[in-house]
Amino acid sequence: DVQLQASGGGSVQHGGSLRLSCTASMFDMDYYAVGWFRQAPGKEREGVSCIDSASSGDVTYYANAVKGRFAIFRDKAENMLFLQMNSLKPEDTAVYFCATDYQYDCNNWQSDYWSQWGQGTLVTVSS
Repeated sequence: DVQLQASGGGSVQHGGSLRLSCTASMFDMDYYAVGWFRQAPGKEREGVSCIDSASSGDVTYYANAVKGRFAIFRDKAENMLFLQMNSLKPEDTAVYFCATDYQYDCNNWQSDYWSQWGQGTLVTVSS
């Protein structure tokens, strides 16, 4: 099975930036759609962003709450996925996860079908 690992979380102030990374073993990050999700304390997990496979055009998708502030992208050479988070808000505080389901596109990406999850990384944004 694929092994995913998110990293790069930390504590920042309102308006700050962080870049999250996701590494994978036994998995070509470029070959399938991959997504970022988050779970805030006491809340359900929610989709943050998704990127289609390279063969599907690397199309990106964002939750309304992060659109214009976050950017998802890959480094094919390093086989890594990233989430650049700018203009962070206290409501962005959550554990962030990367995930895949061996699909080629992000169709219905905000649904709860993702099967392969990595360990999360905590992002804390203070006001």
